[in-house]
Amino acid sequence: VSVKLSGFSCLLLVLEQSFLFCSSDNDKRSTHHLFNIDFRYLSTGPLHRCDARRAKNTALSLLPVIAWMKIYRIKEWLLSDIVSGISTGLVAVLQGLAYCLLASLPPWYGLFSAFFPVVLYFFLGTSRHISVGPFPVLCLMIGSVVTRLVPDEGLPHNITGFEGLTRDEQRVLVASSVTFLAGIMQLAMGILQVGFVVMYLSDTLVSGFTTAAAVHILVSQLKFVLGLTVPGLSGPLALIYTLEIIFNKITSTNVCDVVISLTIMVVVFVVKELNDRFKSKLPVPIPIEVIMTVIAETFQHNSIKSVLRYEPPMAPNLHIFQETAVEAFPMAIVGFAVAFSVAKVYSVKHDYTIDGNQELIAFGASNIFGASFKSFAASTALSRSAVQESTGGKTQVAGLLSAIIVMIVTLAIGFLLEPLPKSVLGAVVIVNLKGMLMQFRDVPYLWRRDKPDCVVWLGTCIAAILLGLDLGLAAGLGVELISVVLRAQFPRCSVLANINGTDIYKDRKDYVDPEGVKIFRIPSPIFFANIEFFRSKLVEVGFNPLRVLRKRNKALRRIRKLLKKGDLQWTSKGFLNTSCGPIKESEDESNMEELDLPTDFKDLPTRIDWSAELPANIIVPRVDVHSLVLDFAAVSFLDISALKGLKTVRLSIMIAVFITGPYILEKLHDCCFFDDEVQPSMFFLTLHDAMLYIHEKHPGSTEKKSDFEKVRKTTT
Repeated sequence: VSVKLSGFSCLLLVLEQSFLFCSSDNDKRSTHHLFNIDFRYLSTGPLHRCDARRAKNTALSLLPVIAWMKIYRIKEWLLSDIVSGISTGLVAVLQGLAYCLLASLPPWYGLFSAFFPVVLYFFLGTSRHISVGPFPVLCLMIGSVVTRLVPDEGLPHNITGFEGLTRDEQRVLVASSVTFLAGIMQLAMGILQVGFVVMYLSDTLVSGFTTAAAVHILVSQLKFVLGLTVPGLSGPLALIYTLEIIFNKITSTNVCDVVISLTIMVVVFVVKELNDRFKSKLPVPIPIEVIMTVIAETFQHNSIKSVLRYEPPMAPNLHIFQETAVEAFPMAIVGFAVAFSVAKVYSVKHDYTIDGNQELIAFGASNIFGASFKSFAASTALSRSAVQESTGGKTQVAGLLSAIIVMIVTLAIGFLLEPLPKSVLGAVVIVNLKGMLMQFRDVPYLWRRDKPDCVVWLGTCIAAILLGLDLGLAAGLGVELISVVLRAQFPRCSVLANINGTDIYKDRKDYVDPEGVKIFRIPSPIFFANIEFFRSKLVEVGFNPLRVLRKRNKALRRIRKLLKKGDLQWTSKGFLNTSCGPIKESEDESNMEELDLPTDFKDLPTRIDWSAELPANIIVPRVDVHSLVLDFAAVSFLDISALKGLKTVRLSIMIAVFITGPYILEKLHDCCFFDDEVQPSMFFLTLHDAMLYIHEKHPGSTEKKSDFEKVRKTTT
C-alpha cells in the first residue's frame, strides 16, 4: 500500500528504522512484508532512508513548541506572557464556570475544560495567541446532546453505563464521550490532511451561525436570570417552545435573581466599554467579571458541600458514540473552524504561519485528552483570546500560565465557587454575547454589497434559530452551496468596449462599441449547467444566430426555385426578376433539418451579399457584426456538454469568431473540438491581440486605426 501522509509518514519511517535496527538480518528482510507498506513513497518527495534532518523536520511538524521555544526571548517576552497568562486565567475561570450552564453541566467541570486541553495544545498547536478552552457555541451544542439523552424531566435514554450514576454523572459521561468522539474526528482529519474542509464555511456563514447561536444562548440563560425552572429542550423549534414556557411562567420570576443579574450586567457592560475605550492607557483590562463574582459570592451563605479536585481518567462510552455521531461531526467542524479563523487573524497580525492540518491534530488530541478527564469540547473564545493578545501575550507560555491559574483556583479556592448562584453566571454569559449579537449589523452592509452573501447569512441564521444549531449548520451549508452553484450557472456576462488609445476593455455601458465588432465576456467556467444560459446571453449580443441562419437558408431555397422556374435570372448587374406579376412567397416545410446546416452557394452563380437588397422581395434580418470576440480569459474549464454547446452555436457560419484565453486551448485539442469549420487560428493569447488582428482585416476609421497602431507599438 502506498500512502502519502506528510508528518505521519515520517513517523512510520522512524518506526521502521527502529525495528530494523533492533532486528536480525532475517527479520529485516521480512519487515516490509510485516508492515505491508512501501516506505519509499511515504514522504512528500523521494525518500529512501530516514536521516537526522528528516527526523528533525518530523519532530518539528508534530511538536511545533520546539520551533518557537528555540527562538523564545526570555528578557523581552517572559514578563508579557506572565501578565497575559494571569489576566487570561482569571477570565478563563469565570468563563469556564459560566459556559457550563450552556452545556447543562455542574459549573466546576468548566474549570476542567479550561485546564486539560490547554496543556496539550501548548505542545501541539501552531498558534501563539489563541486561548484554548470553552467556547459558548460548542457548549450549547453539547448541551443540546446532553439534554436529549439525559433530560431534566423524565427518564434518560437506555444507554449501557448509566446504571448507578446520578443525573449529573450521566450528563458528564455524555459530554465527555461526545467530546472524545469529536476529538477523534478532528485528529483523523488532521492525519488525513483534510483541513481544507473548513474552507467551505465562509465568513458569512460563520457570522450568521454564531449570531443564531448567540440567540440560543441568550434564551437558554433567561431561566437562570429570571430564577425559573424550565426543562432543557432540543431539536427543531426548541427555542420557540422554550420561550413559550418562560412566558407562561413569567409571573413566578424570582425578583432577587433579576436584580442581581441586571446589576451585574449593567456594571460589567459599562466597565467593559471603558476597557475598550481606554485600552491603550490601561496596562491590563479590569477583570470586572471576577470582581463582580467575588462580590456576589461574599453575599452567599450557602454551606460548603465539598472540596473540588481533579478526578481520575475515565473511558468514553461506546454506546454514546453511536447515539451522538451525527452531532459530534458538526461540533468538530465548528470548533476547529472558529479556532482556525481567530488563529489566522493573529498570525497575520504578528507575521507567523499556522498549519491548518496541525491545528486539527492539536485540537483533536486536546479534546481526547481533556475528555478523558471529564472536560467538554474546547475551541477558543473570541473575548478570551483578545485578552491574551491585548495584554501582551507573545506565545502559548501565556496559555500555559492561564491553565496554571485555573488549576490553582480549582484546587485551592474552587470549593468557594460551588454555591455561586446561577443567576450571576447567567448574567456574565449574556454580557459576553454582545460581540456575537452585534453581528446583526452586517445584514444591511451585505445587502448593499453582495445580495447572495446576505441570503446565505439570513438563511443560516434563521435555520439555526428555528431548526437547532446542528441542522441549522447543515441548512446553511446547503444555502451556501446553492448560492455558489447559482453564481456559476448564471454568471454576469457582459459586452466589452475598448478605451481608445489603450489595450484596456471595459463594460460597454460606459464606452462606445468598436464598429462591427462585439466582445462578449463570460466570467465563469462553462459546463452543463450554464451552457444554455451562455447561449441565450449570446443572443442578446445583437442577433439570434440560429434564427438568422434559418432565414438565410430559406432565402437560398427560394432563390434556387425562382431560378429553376425562370422567374429569376442572373445578369452582370445582379439578379433580374423576369416574371410579369408579383412573385408569391410559398412555404415549403420539407427538409427542415437543412435549414440548420451552413449556407451553401455552390450551385448558385454567385455568393449572396446579405447586406444588400435581395431580389423577389426576399427579406433577411441584417447582421451588422462582422466579428465576434469571445473573451474566455476567466473560463477555468469546459466540460463535454459545453464543448457540444459551443459547436452548436454556429456563429462562425455567418461572422468571424475569435476566442481569447490560453487555458482552454489544450482542453479543446484533447477533445477534438477543431474541424474544417473551427480552426485553431481563431484563438488568440489576449483580447487585444484579437482586436489588432480584426482591425487589420476590417480597418475602421483613421483615428481608431492610429490608436490601435500606437498601442501595438508600445505594448508587448
